[in-house]
Parts: sequence; structure tokens; C-alpha cells
Amino acid sequence: MLEQETFGLLGGDSRQAALAASLAQDGHSVFAWGLEGLPAAPGVQNASPEDVVARASSILLPLPVSKDGRRLNAPFAAGSPPELDGAFWRSLRGKTVFGGQLSRVKTPCPADLAAHDYAAREEFAVRNACLTAEGAVEIALRESERAIAGSACLVAGYGRIGRALAQLLRAMGARVTASARKPKDIAWIEASGCRAVQTSRVGSGEEPYDLVFNTIPAPVFTRTVLARLKTGCIVIDLASLPGGVDFSAAKDLGLKAVQALSLPGKTAPESAAEIIKQTVYTILEEEKR
Repeated sequence: MLEQETFGLLGGDSRQAALAASLAQDGHSVFAWGLEGLPAAPGVQNASPEDVVARASSILLPLPVSKDGRRLNAPFAAGSPPELDGAFWRSLRGKTVFGGQLSRVKTPCPADLAAHDYAAREEFAVRNACLTAEGAVEIALRESERAIAGSACLVAGYGRIGRALAQLLRAMGARVTASARKPKDIAWIEASGCRAVQTSRVGSGEEPYDLVFNTIPAPVFTRTVLARLKTGCIVIDLASLPGGVDFSAAKDLGLKAVQALSLPGKTAPESAAEIIKQTVYTILEEEKR
């Protein structure tokens, strides 16, 4: 386990609250701001943003750091979230800073700030994809009157999330089709025992799917494509904004469509927090070598 550290957490959702509790349970000193609207975690001391920064050696920002690119993502804060401007970043100098999707911030971190985007790490992305896949299945079971076993499922996109989801659905007995653009991904889909289709061919004919999961952040499921889905098909969009499903068209066509963003934070916050914690620990250990 990592030697005792002092962590400061700013903003975030239930993942960040679970992360604070887990760090405190590991014996670290933990200060937090922005989680006032969530149940208090044992061992975590609430403080002002200024005090959090002053007292901690490592600062943990949420995932995503910001939703609008300008202000800290802090939906449970008692006060206004700080603006992520030059003054904010300068206040963190001398600290080791961690955050998810730092590239979405309009004012980038200065080069002399020791900042790490834990969401860009491969080990984080793979583990987070597995949690996202589980969350997608939970939504499918809740929204559909059918079991996963025996259902015809389409997974659009074969990145980390698509790959994890296709494997999970197949293990549960679904008949899985997965789409991809690259020939190597088509080969991997076939090797995994799933049916493969080129993403450009999705919607080119009758689509006999019970469940459609989209992971592609581009307009794949247009009105034309949605109109070819069978009656009763449920569409679950897992792609980051702007997503890949025309929700207005889905409503007009009588299709049930669900936009499912940040699933690990909603369906498995404790597990999501553990993934963040282990990634942060790994980065800190690497810095000491």
C-alpha cells in the first residue's frame, strides 16, 4: 500500500465521495470540499477549497473535471464551484494534481503544474469500460421485458466499452452482433464468436435487434437508421456527448431510447472509486522510482 499521504478532493459525484472514504480507510489524511450534499464519510474532513489545497499534497479533481469546460464539476457543493481559470491552476502549484478528462477544460493546466489525467491511463480505461458494460446491461434489464439470454443485440463500435459489452452480453446468452470500421476489429469480433458488421452498413437493411447499444460519439443512429429497427427495440446510447442517437427521431418513431452517461458513477460508484484510487496509487508510486 502507498505510504501515508494527505489527499485533498474538490468537487465530484458519488464516485468522489466513495474515493474519499476509501482513501481515509487506507489511513491517509483526507480533506474534501464540494461533497456537502452527500452523506458524510468517516475520516474525511470537510474544508473550504482554499484549506483543502493548503493542507493536501495531492489534489484529486473529479471525472470529468468539468462539464462545461469552465467550472469545476461539483453538483453536490454547498457553494458555487470555482472557475477553472489561470488563477485556479496557479493555486495548485507545488501539488500533485489528478483529474479525469483534463483536456475538456478551456483553460489548460500550465506546463509547470504536475497534473495527471487518470482517465487517459489504459488500465483505468479498461477497468472503467467493464463497469460501463455492467451498467448498460442493468439498464437493458430494467427497460426491457425480455431477458438478455436469447435476445438479438447490436453493439455499435468496438472500442474498449464495445468489446467489454459484447463479451458480457455473449456470456449471458445473447446473440451478439458488433460493428467496427477497421478490418482488424472486424477480425477480433469474429474471433470472439460474435457476428461482425461494418459500422457503415448499420441500418442498410432490416435490423432485427431487440437491444441496440451505441458506443460511437457520432451520428450513427439517424432517423433513417432508427426507422429500420424493429418495433419494441430498445436503444441505449453509451457514447459521450453529443452521442450517436437522434433521440427526437426515436421518440417520433415510438422507439424507447435511453441516454446513459457516466454509468460507473451511477451504477457502481464504490467500484468506480476503487479504479480511480488504484490508478492514482500507481502514478504516485511511478513518480517515486
